Amino acid sequence: MIQKTLAGIVLGWTLLAAGSAFAGGCPAHYMDGRLPEIRNPKLAKATTELCYGVFGVMHSGVTRTPLWSAERLLPANLKLAKKLSRDDSFHAEERLSPSQRAELSDYARSGFDRGHMAPNGNMPDRQTQHESFTLANMVPQDADNNRHLWAGLEGRVRDMVRKEGTLYVITGPAFIGGRLQKVGNVLVPSHLYKAVYSPSQKAGAAWIVENRSADQLDVMTIAELEEKIGINLMPSLSARQKSAMLDLPQPKQKKSRRWPF
Repeated sequence: MIQKTLAGIVLGWTLLAAGSAFAGGCPAHYMDGRLPEIRNPKLAKATTELCYGVFGVMHSGVTRTPLWSAERLLPANLKLAKKLSRDDSFHAEERLSPSQRAELSDYARSGFDRGHMAPNGNMPDRQTQHESFTLANMVPQDADNNRHLWAGLEGRVRDMVRKEGTLYVITGPAFIGGRLQKVGNVLVPSHLYKAVYSPSQKAGAAWIVENRSADQLDVMTIAELEEKIGINLMPSLSARQKSAMLDLPQPKQKKSRRWPF
């Protein structure tokens, strides 16, 4: 009886620990509270989960960038964000080891923007705005891409939230190909993506763009994006749900084409 009781306790703690790892430290930012699952072993090294007020990050000590930034976007938060002026406060993430984090000096005179993954324009107050300027939420991004095409995508997502309510959004870099470059110690992504899921429509979709000055973007299902980047972004969704295509609005004066490319 005692052995069975002890076995039950051990099993209970094992399940509890597994459930905690399953949910991550800030489940409110993720669809059904489920943390994305990294399938590509190269991406799984030296990762650190970071939780902020309205977004969550999985940071890579290898790339010194986020692997993703996740948001649960609410109309009320965007209404507050619209009233907030921008206050740039780029800073290194002190919770990360200096051997794994990006520094301001990495980006200095690099020619790349410090590109937000969870956008400053989604932040409802000064605290969360400051959090969005951590370099743990940044990637080296082509300046023209960041300020035009990418800014247009961010604006379209906000329009969608105002129109239909809560959306789950995961944004991140992709490192595709063998000819990647660095700025300082930070790896420059080849592509950037933004996956959007609508609980009300039970459908999702994603944009993916090359990290260069161009008007071209590509649209695909969440399932197709996951296969391409090696991350199960929304593990609580079924294969059918991941293949249900959400109609994504397109940025003004930008072209789009359908995957594959």
